[in-house]
Parts: sequence; C-alpha cells; structure tokens
Amino acid sequence: MPDNDHQLAADIAAQAAELLNQLRQGNTAGDKALGALGDAKSDALIAHLLRQARPDDGLLSEESAPDDARLRLRRVWVIDPLDGTREYSERERDRSDWAVHVALTEDGLPTACAVALPALGQLFSTAAPALAGAPPGPIRILVSRSRPPAIAERVAGMLGAELAPMGSAGAKAMAVLRGEAHAYLHSGGQYEWDSCAPVGVALAAGLHASRLDGSPCRYNQPDPFMPDLLICRRELAPALLDAIARAQAESA
Repeated sequence: MPDNDHQLAADIAAQAAELLNQLRQGNTAGDKALGALGDAKSDALIAHLLRQARPDDGLLSEESAPDDARLRLRRVWVIDPLDGTREYSERERDRSDWAVHVALTEDGLPTACAVALPALGQLFSTAAPALAGAPPGPIRILVSRSRPPAIAERVAGMLGAELAPMGSAGAKAMAVLRGEAHAYLHSGGQYEWDSCAPVGVALAAGLHASRLDGSPCRYNQPDPFMPDLLICRRELAPALLDAIARAQAESA
C-alpha cells in the first residue's frame, strides 16, 4: 500500500469499484439482495485494506457500527462503500449514478479523499484534482432523485435555475466537477459518509463546499447526522447562499 494518503484513498476506492462492478455483472440475485451484497462486500474490502495500511487510524462506515474510540483520534477514515445502493441495484436500467466514497479526515476536516464512479470507469481524488469548465446555459442544480428538497425549488425560482435529479451524492458532486452542472444542493437528511469524500475532492478541485448556512463541513462528530450540503462552482457560492438564506427566511 502507498505511503501517500491521497494515493491510498484512490487505490482503495478503485479496488472497491472493481469489486462492485464484478458483483453487479456476475450475480443473479434480485435487486434488493444485490444491493445488500454490494454494501457488505465493499465494506469488508475497504475495512480490510485500511486495517492493513493504517492500523492506528479510526474508521466510520455506513455499514459498520460506530466505534466511539474514533472520537479520541485525529485521523479517522469516513467511508461509504456503496453510495447509491438503489441505483446500483437497478441493473436492468443500467444506472451509473452510484459511487464509492473513501475519505481521510484529520481533526474533523477531509484531507485525502477519493470518489469512484464504477459504472463509468472514473475515479476522482485529491491525489490529482481537476475541474472542468462550467456548463453553458442557465444555472443547473442537481438534487436527490428520491428526496428532492423543497428549498431547492425556491432557490431555483429566485435564480432562474433548473433542477436535475440524480442518484448518489458522490455522483452528483462529481457531475459538478465534470462540468455537467453548476451546483449540488441537498437538505433533509444525510450522514457524514454521504458527503465526506465528495466534499474533500470538491474542495481540492477548487469548488465551494459547505453546509447550507455557509459553515464548513466538519466530520468525525459524536452524531454523524449531517442533513444539508451545498457543492457548487466557487463564483456562484455567494448568490446561492444568499438565495438559500432568503428561501429559509420566507419559509420560517
């Protein structure tokens, strides 16, 4: 395993991506069973690789019971072994909006992070961050496919923006990096593992990433619930945050 944390995160995400692609192509289980299998197998692989490479670091995973010992450590890995389980399970529709998240946090901030999009064969990481140009046309805001937040509709109306639904949080964040959208806005329920790796990669690439009130995303907290998120092109952050604040005030 590499000594460099950035490369380690990327390597582990790539190995989990390969495993998930193989399971999805070669397993005949029903959709629900396939999703559960993918979650479990990817989680076991990532945990094994991290224990081998960084045995003294803490770990917080969506698929494992939280270990409070992590709260006493400054280095903690936050992982989502399969972000977008529903989309992963929909093999007949051949959905690609699911991801693998691997992130190292140090003193609560994401530092070495990777997001893999296995169905697209793409890997984004802090090892080599890159940002495509902004898409043409009106502001395009990505929202949850299953739980689009009401505040996003109000913000879009204020800014003349359009909303586009998509699956995994990692897929949405990386679509902003790829220049397919200007922003990703979420409100109404997420956990640290949903956003940690995407936020780390987005920040490294030069995007804005914060809570909806503009405060930084902090990780390895006693309660991993983190219900809201904004990732967007940096030049649009002031206008989006202002619209969010106005929309929240109007609905209060």
